[in-house]
Amino acid sequence: MKKFRNAKVALCTGILLAALISFAALTGQRAQAADQPPSNAEVKIDNFTFQAPSVTIPAGTQVTWVNRDDMPHAIASDDKLFKSKALDTDEKFSFTFTTPGMYHYFCSIHPKMTGEVIVK
Repeated sequence: MKKFRNAKVALCTGILLAALISFAALTGQRAQAADQPPSNAEVKIDNFTFQAPSVTIPAGTQVTWVNRDDMPHAIASDDKLFKSKALDTDEKFSFTFTTPGMYHYFCSIHPKMTGEVIVK
């Protein structure tokens, strides 16, 4: 009977040890993910175009538009989710996309300038 009890204790100890190792590995992965900075993407505005006109990003990514043109530009989404002030040369506007989907935008000063952000 004593051998049987020792085997049960050894089995329970092994299961507990495996569970603790799994938990430690899982919490370590979560800590690493929390330590990683959020993603960022940049869209340059130059020569009356958005460079690149289409950007694909993961949810939680901040997109920054930078005006490198000599003319002011203003970024506005078709669905009125975001809108910048008029950006002079070298000024920036940022927006963080938290929800997956397709977001179309344009320059509200020069409406023929269009672009899109695809959030996965």
